[in-house]
Formats: sequence, C-alpha cells, structure tokens
Amino acid sequence: MDAAAGLPDAWSQVRAPLIVPLLRLSVAVCLGMAVLLFLERLYMGVVIVGVKLLRRTPERRYKCDPIAEEDDPELGSAAFPVVLVQIPMFNEREVYHLSIGAVCGLSWPSDRLVVQVLDDSTDPIIKEMVRLECERWAHKGINITYQTREDRKGYKAGALKQGMKHGYVRECEYVVIFDADFQPNPDYLHRTIPFLHHNPEIALVQARWRFVNADECLMTRMQEMSLDYHFKVEQEVSSSVCAFFGFNGTAGVWRIAALNEAGGWNDRTTVEDMDLAIRASLKGWKFVYLGDVQVKSELPSTFKAFRFQQHRWSCGPANLFRKMLMEIVTNKKVTIWKKFHVIYNFFLVRKIVAHIVTFTFYCIIIPTTIFFPEVHIPKWGCVYIPSIITFLNSVGTPRSFHLLFFWILFENVMSLHRTKATLIGLLEAGRVNEWVVTEKLGNVLKMKSANKASTKKSFMRMWERLNIPELGVGAFLFSCGWYDVAFGKDNFFIYLFFQSMAFFVVGVGYVGTIVPQS
Repeated sequence: MDAAAGLPDAWSQVRAPLIVPLLRLSVAVCLGMAVLLFLERLYMGVVIVGVKLLRRTPERRYKCDPIAEEDDPELGSAAFPVVLVQIPMFNEREVYHLSIGAVCGLSWPSDRLVVQVLDDSTDPIIKEMVRLECERWAHKGINITYQTREDRKGYKAGALKQGMKHGYVRECEYVVIFDADFQPNPDYLHRTIPFLHHNPEIALVQARWRFVNADECLMTRMQEMSLDYHFKVEQEVSSSVCAFFGFNGTAGVWRIAALNEAGGWNDRTTVEDMDLAIRASLKGWKFVYLGDVQVKSELPSTFKAFRFQQHRWSCGPANLFRKMLMEIVTNKKVTIWKKFHVIYNFFLVRKIVAHIVTFTFYCIIIPTTIFFPEVHIPKWGCVYIPSIITFLNSVGTPRSFHLLFFWILFENVMSLHRTKATLIGLLEAGRVNEWVVTEKLGNVLKMKSANKASTKKSFMRMWERLNIPELGVGAFLFSCGWYDVAFGKDNFFIYLFFQSMAFFVVGVGYVGTIVPQS
C-alpha cells in the first residue's frame, strides 16, 4: 500500500524534469523530419511541373530512332542486337504462364532473342508445369531454356547471376528482366532497345508498371495510389534531373556491359535491383525512365503478401544505405550533386525519414502529447504539412482522389511495419535478409475463391487473420482519443478515433482479398 501511495509522487518527480523534455525533443525531431519530407515532396512537385511544361521527354533528350531491317537490307535480322530475357520465378502456379506467354510474343527477330526461365520452385508439380510450358513454346520456334538450381542461394539475385554464366550470354548485348506476373506488350523491345542502341552512355531503360487488378479491393487501390506517385513523379523527376533512379527489379532493360562493369548481381541485401543500380550509377552510367511504356503486372491482394513485400521494400534499402554510404561518399566518378541526390533524396528522405516519421509522429508522439498538455505541437506540423504532402501524393492517381482519406489511414497503419523493417535494416538485425516471394493469386485462383466463398462459405479462421501489433496500436490510439474527449483541448480525438478504427480493421484481418480455405 505504501508503495502504491508513493507512485503519484514518484511520477510527478520524473514527469516534469525527464518525460516532458524528452517528449518535447521528440516533437522537435519529428517536426524536423516532417519538414524534410515536405520540402522533398514540394521539390518533386515543382520539378515534375517543369518537366511537363518544358516537355523534357526521353525522346527529346536522347536519340531513339527505331531499329529496322530496311536500314541495311544486307544485314537483315543481324541489324538487331541479341537480347536476353530472364524470367525468375518461385512457385508461381497461378501466373507463370502469363510472363512466359507475353515474352514469347515479343516482336523481335527470333534468332536475336534468347529467353531464360529461371525456376527456383520447390514444388515439383509447379516445376513440371513450368517446364512443359517452356517446351510448348520451344516447339513453336522460340529460343527458350528452362533452368533450375540445386538450392536458392542468393534468391532472385542468385538465379539471375547463375543465368548470366552461360556461354551464349556473351553474344547478347542487353538483358531484360520480367517477374512472373509481368506481361509486356509485343512492341516493348522496339520501344526500349533503341535508347540503349543509339546512346552508349545509357545502362538502363526502365518501363512503368500498370496494374491489372487495381480495382480488386480497397487495398489494391491504396497500393496503386502509392506506386503511381512513385512512377509518375519520383522516377520521372530522377530520370530527368540526374539520369539516376532505383531499378524496379523488373520491366527494365540493362546493357550487359554496364551490368558486368558494376560487378553483376549481388545478394548482400534483399534489394539486389537497387544495389545494382547504385553501383552502376557510381561508375558513371546513365538511366532512362519511359513512363509511356507500360507493362501489365499484378498487385499483391492479400494483406499477408503485401506486408511481406513492404518489409522487404523497407528493410532492404535501409540495409543497403548502411552498407554503401561510405562507398558513395568516397566515389570519384560522379558529381557532388549526384552524391547528394542519392544520399539525401533517394535514401535518407524517401527510404528512411518517410517511413519513420509517419509512424513515430502520427501514431506515437501526437497521441502521447494528449497526456502532457504542456507539450504543444504547432498546427503547421500536425495539420498543414501532412495535408499538403497528401495532396501532392494524389497527383499520381487523380481517379482515386476521393479515396485520399482512406489512403492516409491505411498508409499510417502500414507505417508500423515499414518503420520496424527500416530499423531492422539500419541495425542489421533479426529479419534483415528475410526473403518471402510476394504471393500472386492470378485470375484462376480468384475465380476458385469466389466459387468456394459462394458455396461452402469456408473462410479463414478468425484467429488466423488476427494481427496483434495493429490491435495493440489501435487500442492505444482509441484510449488516447477518449482521454482527449475528456480532458483535451486540441480535438485530436477526431483523427485518433478514425485512425484507431483503421488499425482495428487491419488487426482483425478485414483488409485485402480473403482467400477461403480448401
């Protein structure tokens, strides 16, 4: 009883001299990070407007005349460079045929096209299905090879690296990578290869992703909004300003000479694509982004798949930043401006600050200040800046402008996982090298799921859908909201109740596509 009676006194002795100053410091740090993010978004907005007004398209900045046999009839198809297409996959039962079929349908001389299907599948049934699909196209005259490995060492990077070791690859000038769910249009090579063919300083041509299942559910619409901003603004600006951006890992064409000069594929992180892009950029190579060349792909439509994907996309860049920072700083081949862009814009603000400030400030610090009325957060930091950032993000997907409110709530929920993953990458701890292939359902499985849902009503068990961290954060925000109703004066409870509901909805698993059990 005496100990319990002394708790209020102990708390009052700690509260003013320790807790309040720490909370004020946290608010100041978060406001600083929010300003950095705001300035970066504002910079992106200004530059993209300038790019559009000045029409700084890749076609105006680089020579890209079509390659045609008519240019030299004597050469015939030899006028075209030999292109290697790699399709890495892992247990892609529902989508493997999509990329293989699309790649084999590319409009390019058959004797100048080599297709590798790099299958790391562990399911023997799926491996046989993929092998037979490759044989089917081989019988049609396509130069396609089916390749497997004894182990998955290096995951995707290891498979791509293994594929480059074959002798016939030495005859290829360029290599294209498509993940298993990507479906390029037949004219893809005719629209991308000329940039590399006529401009020897260019190492990479990246196309834009277009999502075939964006309208499947609210979660896929939220993903489309985030990724459209990435492709329509971030990639476009980076390509126009300093000819550098992160390779997206698929739907891109590499000059093999540049890939080899950069050291080839490296599996030291889970973002082998970004790793290669930075190393090539540090060698002085330029990149081109073609926003009007779109490749169909599929968004992860289950929350579990999306969560694993976001862990890899957040942890990998942070870990790569830790490993490459000094290499970037000491590089002698690139300008200080490009170093600044890579370190500050590309890594620090987009890959670290953006994740950490979203969860820390809006889901931890702001709710906590409700219990400490002496700690004040200016409105420009908690209302105006995030509002402007949100509106700037919406330019990528105008059709989803009415979903901005839901997008904010969902992004704040996902920031929990992104912040955790970012810290794991920076500290190189725990799941830093965890690689889980993003599950794609494909149309076939979705139809099966719909049939099962309508007949058997066989859904996942409730406890298998529960996400405890989201439920915990939701309970914290909900309690803060009620405290603000009773004792607060800043009306934060309006935001807190909505945000807590978003965490609760995700926490009980009612987000994304729910696949019935067999």
